[in-house]
Amino acid sequence: MLMTAAEYRESLRRYQPRVFINGRQVDSVADEPLLAPGIAAVGVTYDFACNPGHAALLTATQGTSGKQVNRMLHINQSATDLLHKLEAVRLVCAESGCAQRYLSQDGLNALFQSTQLTDANHGTDYHPRFLDYLHDVQARDLTLGVAMTDAKGDRSLRPGQQENPDTYVHIVERRADGIVISGTKAIVTGAPYMHEFLVMPCRTHIPEDTDFAVACAVPVDAPGITIVARPAGRPGESAAKFSAKYGQSTGVVIFDRVFVPHERVFLAGEYEEGGFLTTSYATHHRHSCIGARAGFGDLLIGAGALITEANGLDPDRHGHIRDAMVELITITESFFACGVAASVYCVQDPAGVAMPDPVFSNIGKLLLATKIYDMHKLAHYVSGGLIVSLPGPDEDHNPETAASLAAVLGGRPDIPAAQRLEVARFIEDLTASHQGGWYSVISLHGGGSPEAMKREIWRNYPVYEKQDLVERLLDRGVLDEGKRVSRQPGRCCVKGCEVPEPPKEK
Repeated sequence: MLMTAAEYRESLRRYQPRVFINGRQVDSVADEPLLAPGIAAVGVTYDFACNPGHAALLTATQGTSGKQVNRMLHINQSATDLLHKLEAVRLVCAESGCAQRYLSQDGLNALFQSTQLTDANHGTDYHPRFLDYLHDVQARDLTLGVAMTDAKGDRSLRPGQQENPDTYVHIVERRADGIVISGTKAIVTGAPYMHEFLVMPCRTHIPEDTDFAVACAVPVDAPGITIVARPAGRPGESAAKFSAKYGQSTGVVIFDRVFVPHERVFLAGEYEEGGFLTTSYATHHRHSCIGARAGFGDLLIGAGALITEANGLDPDRHGHIRDAMVELITITESFFACGVAASVYCVQDPAGVAMPDPVFSNIGKLLLATKIYDMHKLAHYVSGGLIVSLPGPDEDHNPETAASLAAVLGGRPDIPAAQRLEVARFIEDLTASHQGGWYSVISLHGGGSPEAMKREIWRNYPVYEKQDLVERLLDRGVLDEGKRVSRQPGRCCVKGCEVPEPPKEK
């Protein structure tokens, strides 16, 4: 059954998570003003799915059940599914800045793949229990937080070498009816207002680290869980023209001997398959991030056009403004085009999941991660200098200053000064406030650092095909013995590192 945003907010009352924000414990997540913008942002994914105008994108038919489900919980089966997901994420993030719930789908798709692979390799029964869990989540239309990034401790050491093992989530006890986990997940998007957490490993492991290769589902209020979170957006700030309405909380989630019954355990020491789960999730999530930041780009493009108009400028006559707007459009649509290409060139996983092309997914994510600062700069450029000297919003109602400011801070005579100031504050909120800086940071590091994306691009790109092409053109089909570099499938010709089989030609 599909929920509305109001029903989602009300559903949070059924949970009693232990949450701390700004040094105090939260009594009721659903009623906490500091979390309201985050709950509203997730709520967009619920209301849009119930809106006939958006339902085609925001809902899907689940292949394993035949039932209609929210797109944010769907297992992708085709290139069309991936394109619809990409468009859906862009749509909800253009409304909310970051709707957050798309992580649920990324985690579910990766677990669908990894549980089937683990069963095939080890004769386990993870996949059937995961399907039961999936169908229950879809039926109740839940929102899932992905608890993946560990605190990591000393990053030069592997998990099992840490002085404090709780810097990584790991199995501390195996029982007949389940497992007990402890440790810390350092960055969990929307943690306080999730229904459940999908716990997954954040890196590849070796045999000595098997207890750290764990994946499971845990209710947000399971005994032993503590969430230490930041406020969502800038609630209550009158200058926050956007982030007082929509925002995103992140939380550190501490697991202290949390019991997980077997039916909710999807990986328990199978370290090789844990590595597959990590990289699979990364590809799904980076593909989604492309849609999310394209939605953010839509906000900047729209605000840039409005402030240009309010400033009395015409891009058709003022080339410097047109050039800046075109560059902002080009950046946004360039990385979104990578998402489209990743969808079209998807690979059908043996589990039946449509896997976005990893090269295009990682290139798109790398572009948005490194170009987000240019997007902010361009928004600042087209806005002029108003956001530098922007008076505080309280001056709008100050009888001593309001009239004078309105007289001198207007632009075009047919556009009120208040409207110009409102758009300028909107741009300030998204790009020059602490919220704007935070958007930059999550764009840079969310879904993995740029270095991780570069590794994945290099690992998956068929460099050897390009090298063979040039050698053929140079009539050097056979190199001298001893100089020949390995070209066999599954090996990278330059570094000799392991890579997947060559993808189909692009």
